[in-house]
Amino acid sequence: MLRATLRSLLSRKLRLILSGLAVVLGVMFVSGAFVLTDTLQRSFHQLFTGIYSGTDVQVSAVSRITATGDDERVTATIPASVVDAIKAVDGVSAATGEVGAGGAQVVGSTGKIVGSFGPPQFGVDWPSMTSAQLREGRGPSADNEIAINAALAHDAGVQVGQQVKVLTPVLREPTDFTLVGVFGFEGGRDSYSGASMVAFTLPEAQRVMLNAPGEFSTVDVKAAPGVSDDTLRDRVAAAVGEGYTVKTGQQLTDESTDTFRTALSFFNNILIGFAAVALFVAVFLVLNTFSIIVAQRTAELALMRALGARRRQVIGSVLTESVVIGLVSAVLGLGLGVGVGALLAHLFGSYVGGLTLAGIGVPAAAVVSAFVVGVGVTMVAALLPAFRAARIAPVAAMRESQTQDRPLTRLAVSGGALLAVGAALLALGLSGTAGGNTLLTILGGILLAFIGVALLTPLIARPVAGLIGRLFAWSVPGKLGRLNSGRNPRRTAITAAALMIGIALVTGIYTIEESAKKAVTKAVDTQAQLDLLVYDPSNQGATFDPSIVEQIAALPGVAASSAAYEDEAVVNGEHTFVVAVSDAAAAVSMFSLTPQAGRIDSVNDGQVIVDAQTAADDNLHLGDPVTVQLVKGDPLRLTLSGIYAKSDVVDGYLIPPSATANFHTNAPDLDFIRVRDGVSVDTVKSQIDAILANTPQATVVDRQEYLDANFAQVNQVLQMIQILLALAMIIAVLGVVNTLALSVLERTRELGLLRAVGLGKWQTVRMVTVEAVVISLFGAVLGLGVGVGLGAAVVRALRDQGITEFALPWSQMITYLVLAGLVGVVAAVAPAIRAASVNVLRAIAYE
Repeated sequence: MLRATLRSLLSRKLRLILSGLAVVLGVMFVSGAFVLTDTLQRSFHQLFTGIYSGTDVQVSAVSRITATGDDERVTATIPASVVDAIKAVDGVSAATGEVGAGGAQVVGSTGKIVGSFGPPQFGVDWPSMTSAQLREGRGPSADNEIAINAALAHDAGVQVGQQVKVLTPVLREPTDFTLVGVFGFEGGRDSYSGASMVAFTLPEAQRVMLNAPGEFSTVDVKAAPGVSDDTLRDRVAAAVGEGYTVKTGQQLTDESTDTFRTALSFFNNILIGFAAVALFVAVFLVLNTFSIIVAQRTAELALMRALGARRRQVIGSVLTESVVIGLVSAVLGLGLGVGVGALLAHLFGSYVGGLTLAGIGVPAAAVVSAFVVGVGVTMVAALLPAFRAARIAPVAAMRESQTQDRPLTRLAVSGGALLAVGAALLALGLSGTAGGNTLLTILGGILLAFIGVALLTPLIARPVAGLIGRLFAWSVPGKLGRLNSGRNPRRTAITAAALMIGIALVTGIYTIEESAKKAVTKAVDTQAQLDLLVYDPSNQGATFDPSIVEQIAALPGVAASSAAYEDEAVVNGEHTFVVAVSDAAAAVSMFSLTPQAGRIDSVNDGQVIVDAQTAADDNLHLGDPVTVQLVKGDPLRLTLSGIYAKSDVVDGYLIPPSATANFHTNAPDLDFIRVRDGVSVDTVKSQIDAILANTPQATVVDRQEYLDANFAQVNQVLQMIQILLALAMIIAVLGVVNTLALSVLERTRELGLLRAVGLGKWQTVRMVTVEAVVISLFGAVLGLGVGVGLGAAVVRALRDQGITEFALPWSQMITYLVLAGLVGVVAAVAPAIRAASVNVLRAIAYE
């Protein structure tokens, strides 16, 4: 039986290549994700080991607020007296105060800030840059001199000897410095992980980065001979007290690596998620392939049964084929995955500024996952056809008709039940009542819903395919192609379901995005009565001088102007963000805020106002005390003086303008402007542009331009998702090709008879093409329907989060329909040529 199985497999090797290729692609994605993250983890560990190789112990001040996200701004400094105290500790050979903080921006040769999203922008003191290697010039020795890293010099288009404008949290307007040096790092690096660095003299770094002359951000401590790093750490920690954090170089290396490992794990999970979608689609392709092959081998399997083969042997025969395909696919997928992982790691290293990669390795997780996934997917997909093959009776060998339609009752019941359970799980997850299992509940609901829809698809395959086919039924080949697409609803349904999944996911995501856009646009149009906005388009948190706000407010065409100061804070023990506005009355008017209790048109010293939802969540009432700890200074004891009704545009705590003295930077990052009636917005915008001529970190936009800029960021993410989901689309295309190729082989005799009665070669090509296009369009229509349904469910669940509108992504939906038609045409090429080249006499005699 084993020999017969292997011979049968080899005789159909071309038929199985496409299904095996689908599994190869999925395995490639899974193993590539593990190779990528393993390589990057080891690369970053190698990087941080080099950075902290000369550090025995480092001391930093404990911030009043733990910064969130990627905020590199220093929130606490170390006075020189502490450095002197550290030097006196037994076992310390040297203690050096250093400056390193985020927010140093260089204005390039184009007049724009260099860098925007992504890598941080540091300002440091040159004496602490012991790991730097000068490429040109020298280090700064005067307060009006700087040195920058090579990557920044290249991006800025500047050279040694030129005047370079620099912005920092303290320097709110571009200030000229002479560029006296360009430096790199060990290993030929032009930067550390893409970060830009501007090096000043120590006094200048203390002034422009910390606004604290004589103070430092960290202290580097060297151990005396014979003193271990751990011992030195404990002694220094005891000397400086609780207000400081003391860590060894090894601890800093491990913590920095762990931070990146967490981020990379998230990235890894995303890649594996897309791989899971691809493999899910591959299951349909493999299932369809084995179903068709088993149907075509009915006589062969029946003869085996008649010669004594047991049901168990027949099942084993089909599963053996699946194991062989799975093993081959796993090996090929693993090999390609290593290549893809290495390529992605190289691209990532180039993106972050020349990260030196550790050697490409193949972790055990990549190997295990490749074989578990490769073999597992094919075996799971082959189980149903295997059991179906085992039920073939020996007498079937004597029947001329080997494939008969079976009732769809079981499929309908099973599909309906799974769809109901999936919908229930999806509703539970979206309702927020699933606790810590929300994500798993939602994903499980989507998975069961997809399977349920796939099982129900045969019920509608024939009528819907027939309806779509009428578009092409104006000729005999078109009519034949239409009839062929509906003759086997199970096969058509499985093929279409593979295409459905990718289109459904993308359509659902775009439906949510389009609805969110519509909701945000409506909220801004109805609640934000402003015309212009000044902000930092680079999203680096840059601020501008308050005098600019005064100049804008003084323009004759400006009716109202209110600048916003934003920062992190701890309010009543909870980490959040607070805002202060220069003109509360103007802000209340521009954002259509209405008082629910107290006054909200002014926020005086000692007062705070908040939105009704936050007040309810924090159990606050008018007159209640509110404690606000900012990044500097002692806690503020404020009184809740006003509560404003819920707004879709503004929420959170508004504190007095005087409190901004204890912000990271006492400067605004936004300015809201309303133009006087009858005055051209474009005219006022031009006047503000002139005011901002020497403020490259800020720009003025109208309301729609601001929305478009934010929507563009979302669109970039969606495009990445669409590219990753394209893998599932490719597998779906392979499914259509595979189905048609096997179908053409199955209908060899039929094609010969059609050719004998006058069907020409080109007519045969058109017939097969129509069949492919109908199946593809059926899958696309099904995917659009399911995707819209999923999107609508999520939008309904997010109603309380502000997404109160529902909109369909019509342009994307039309695009997917057109692409589905093209997919059908492309998928039909090889099968159509094969069908047209059938030898008529041999085909008629084909058994």
